[in-house]
Amino acid sequence: MPNPGLTRRGLLVGGTLAAGAGLAVWTTLFPDDAVGARSLGVAEAHRAALAGTITLVDIRRPEEWKSTGLGEGALPLDMRRPDFVATLDAALGGDRSRPVALICASGVRSARLARALADAGFTDVRDVPEGMSGSRLGPGWVRSGLPVVAVP
Repeated sequence: MPNPGLTRRGLLVGGTLAAGAGLAVWTTLFPDDAVGARSLGVAEAHRAALAGTITLVDIRRPEEWKSTGLGEGALPLDMRRPDFVATLDAALGGDRSRPVALICASGVRSARLARALADAGFTDVRDVPEGMSGSRLGPGWVRSGLPVVAVP
């Protein structure tokens, strides 16, 4: 006699819920693997940019640079430029294995672009998920008191 509490629908719903919960736990414990890029805090990104061990790229729009300034050591490169990849390639000396970190306002655009650059063959792309203005992951560059350079 079949078990009335164990139905095919119950197994499917339970399995789906378990898989979703597992994915949520995985992306919480291992966020870098979830987005396909390693992440850096703003202070670490600043130190690395000044030391020359990473190319820090501010991918925001020019009006955003004017509003907050650029993080010291960052290369301003609007992600909407049609020649974005070619310009980034040139900044890296044509070496797509050189470390590059992306920063935007709050980590959304930089995470998306980090994945796209990894898909395009850049092998050491990092995301600065706090961004310039902060996110759920931290206060961001400006509120952390890191130096900015004014953009006219």
